[in-house]
Amino acid sequence: MDFYGFYTGRSFDAYHYLGAHLTADGAVFRTFAPSAQKISLIGEFSGWEELPMAKVYDGNFWERIVPQAKPGMKYKYRIYRPDGSWLDHCDPYGFFMELRPHNASILQDMSSYTFRDESWMRRRTDGKSRPVNIYEVHLGSWHTNPDDPNGWYNYEEIAQRLIPYVKEAGFNYIELMPLSEHPSDASWGYQNTGFFSPTSRYGTPQQLMTLVDRCHQADIGVILDFVPVHFAVDDYALWNYDGTPLYEYPSWDVGRSEWGSCNFMHSRGEVRSFLQSAAHYWLEEFHFDGLRMDAVRNLLYWQGDEARGTNQGGIQFLQELNRGLKERHPTAMLIAEDSSTYPGVTRPADQGGLGFDYKWDMGWMHDTLSYFQSDPWERSQKYHQLTFSMQYFYNERYLLPFSHDEVVHGKATILQKMNGDYEKKFPQARALYLYMFLHPGKKLNFMGSEFGQLREWDESREQDWDVLRYPIHDGFYHFFQALNRLYLEHPALWAEDYQGDGFAWLDCHQEGRCLYALERRGSGERLAAVFNFSDQCQENYQLTVPQAQGLTLLLDSDSAPYGGSTQQPQDYLPVTNGQVSLTLPPFSGRLYQIQ
Repeated sequence: MDFYGFYTGRSFDAYHYLGAHLTADGAVFRTFAPSAQKISLIGEFSGWEELPMAKVYDGNFWERIVPQAKPGMKYKYRIYRPDGSWLDHCDPYGFFMELRPHNASILQDMSSYTFRDESWMRRRTDGKSRPVNIYEVHLGSWHTNPDDPNGWYNYEEIAQRLIPYVKEAGFNYIELMPLSEHPSDASWGYQNTGFFSPTSRYGTPQQLMTLVDRCHQADIGVILDFVPVHFAVDDYALWNYDGTPLYEYPSWDVGRSEWGSCNFMHSRGEVRSFLQSAAHYWLEEFHFDGLRMDAVRNLLYWQGDEARGTNQGGIQFLQELNRGLKERHPTAMLIAEDSSTYPGVTRPADQGGLGFDYKWDMGWMHDTLSYFQSDPWERSQKYHQLTFSMQYFYNERYLLPFSHDEVVHGKATILQKMNGDYEKKFPQARALYLYMFLHPGKKLNFMGSEFGQLREWDESREQDWDVLRYPIHDGFYHFFQALNRLYLEHPALWAEDYQGDGFAWLDCHQEGRCLYALERRGSGERLAAVFNFSDQCQENYQLTVPQAQGLTLLLDSDSAPYGGSTQQPQDYLPVTNGQVSLTLPPFSGRLYQIQ
């Protein structure tokens, strides 16, 4: 390892040196603990008796070679603090851990799996000029396993079920909520104790590699949630690791996060090297196609509060992290979950930006859901909540998210948010999703939304798959499926997402009627979409479509097979002198190909 690079925060491969590694002579264990008085290695290979570790290099690193250590054996570091007290810790760089509530690290042979995804890796791109349609999944509650006491399938079993479902539904990327080891199921993986350890809830690291590999062989990309801001307070992990605040701030004023966890001290080089190495590890060793980085706002500003000023250490960390990851993985996606207005999030780091490929458009999400939660009579006053996003859209490369955060904690699911009674929610949701897919930007939807889940997400229960027995939910799913496939098949919907020529309003001044019309262009293709978000049928709507001869219908959200009221939609509309007359049912949208 480049020790100077480690100390100065430039290392991306610290996990090759630190942690536990199998060798021809057994295994070598190394940990970084500069303030420890002494450290002993304990594990199954010693009957949990202490094996003293020796200081190496500059005295801040500790090492022990164990000839009898074998893959699968559990171990911990017994760290003696400066005051002479001791505590057993899991390995910060450990590659696997016990299932909670146990917390020992487990020795792993990380070279034992051979990937077969060469074709995918060769042609992989960062998606900027390609369709990116993401299905966000919490592995423990997508489907539950009746034969497991915790209800979990392992990674390989999930692959057998998830991959064909995602292909059938028309998504081409899966985003997995955090898989780094974590002690509490209720944290959803966002409060980590093992930043290099795939959670044992769903099996081994090799089984996770199998899941990603099989996704790639089925032409599905896989993105992983990565948590670079904070870590769990459990004292067996990073907290006070060597008896001092090694990874966290010494003061709770900035050291405790809004989630009750410990904030990383990103101004320390050793911390930056730890996190950079972890990010590289998931992309390199598991072939993930990108990282969605959680809570970026809390790296940009102290405690995420703009009033407290910018956190220069956090900003520099993000710039160096993204620059280094792009040098090593140029086709991987780096995605910021950022609710701030900080400029240049998707500008390259060497141009003063943060270096992300995409930023979640939280403003679009909030404005859009607020609009559809409103009574129809209010929508004339809120009309431009749906047009405002295009006033700032080209400032960044945005991704449109309806994520897990929007379907929990009393917020209601996306379908349930729609205004009105049960039956009125479905046509509005179909029109909403058509609008989403016509809006520029890559797409992300949380599991269950595709079939109209009505119950809020609960990590301890599987999705309500039984609702598909009801025609209205089955129709909704088939609408979503048709929409997904149209998105993947039509380059006008993605080829020029971030170029001004790819989008134009055909009409965005029908405030009184709540009508909208827009055009998407790309790769020589032109598409038009028209929406009626009022609760009244809008007749004789005169729409101008420049340089058009006719409109061929591709998708009608009000079509009867999807649960709508239109039995036989008109497949083709002639355009005369650039004008076409339309009648639009309440809460509906139509997608046309421009001839």
